[in-house]
Amino acid sequence: MTQEKKYDFLIVGAGLFGSVFAREVTDAGYSCLVIDKRNHIAGNCYTREEEGIQVHQYGAHIFHTNDEKVWTYVNRFTKFNKYRHMVEVNFRGKLLSFPINLKTLQQLYGVNNETNAVKHLESVREEITGKDFESWAKQQVGAELYEIFIKGYTEKQWGRPASELPSAIIKRIPIRTTANDDYFDDTYQGIPIGGYTSLVENMLSGIDVQLGVNYLDNKKEYDNMANSIVFTGPIDAYYGYQFGALAYRGLKFKQQTLETDSFQNTAVVNYTEAEIPFTRIIEHKKFDYQKSNKTIVTKEYPTEWCKGEEPFYPINDAANKTLYEKYRLLSNSEPNVIFGGRLAEYKYYDMHQVIASALTKSASTINFLK
Repeated sequence: MTQEKKYDFLIVGAGLFGSVFAREVTDAGYSCLVIDKRNHIAGNCYTREEEGIQVHQYGAHIFHTNDEKVWTYVNRFTKFNKYRHMVEVNFRGKLLSFPINLKTLQQLYGVNNETNAVKHLESVREEITGKDFESWAKQQVGAELYEIFIKGYTEKQWGRPASELPSAIIKRIPIRTTANDDYFDDTYQGIPIGGYTSLVENMLSGIDVQLGVNYLDNKKEYDNMANSIVFTGPIDAYYGYQFGALAYRGLKFKQQTLETDSFQNTAVVNYTEAEIPFTRIIEHKKFDYQKSNKTIVTKEYPTEWCKGEEPFYPINDAANKTLYEKYRLLSNSEPNVIFGGRLAEYKYYDMHQVIASALTKSASTINFLK
């Protein structure tokens, strides 16, 4: 006689995908257990309070979307502030507006209106062939702006020559001839008041959660607890790296508490010179307009990822896409396992895209079970 399992779903990972999926199936009347190998919920968007400041433990996370359904969904669980992401670039000690816009061109070249901004960009664009990152960037903004704003930062971030990277990376960043220096164009933007941890905590309200447990170390035991598994970790790790390890970029963080009210003009300042080892400095209090006589800043240092470290950015080059496809095809033979999220799908998701994916997959799962 088959023993009835305790839960309908075991959800591996208490980040956004796992938490949204858990909320949806729970509200549909199914039972689930959420587990995570870390000692906290919320995955890489985890925030913690220190000195009265919400610290983004794993780097800056700004919620932005044009998807009204996703925006309405997250606002079920918390209120968002009206933060608009504005970034400066520090290049050889000079602070410049970024993304490239009319203010940038005025700072560098004295361009004073939109018409002249269009003319300037047209005059510096390079007529070169190539669909790689570097070629596309020079086609859009020319060599000098590319060197100042893009080349050094990008090559530090990805640990590869820009000529070897896909242009899709830079196409995420707008280039403007107006004075709009918002980093994102999305209709809905903000950061949860009280931090992302509070948002995810509310999503998981009333749901069983276990932290500090490694599913892959106790796979048989946990699989016996539920009828279906939702796996949000690295898909190659799930299969014991049998085809080889997918490549990621890692990050190291150096945090400082400073005895001053303010350190920099904006929450994020990018350091684009190749000689400077970090890519940016984050000042956490400026994400949530928090009052404190101190401030906390973090420098981000991109690294090559190794097994056992936290993976951050999938390297979606041709070789890794081919390798991922082998794992994806293998996953089709797992009828009771759902793979979702940035690591399980090996995609460079933004937060709203993760949530949209979780809503879609949970809805299709619920419909299938009816």
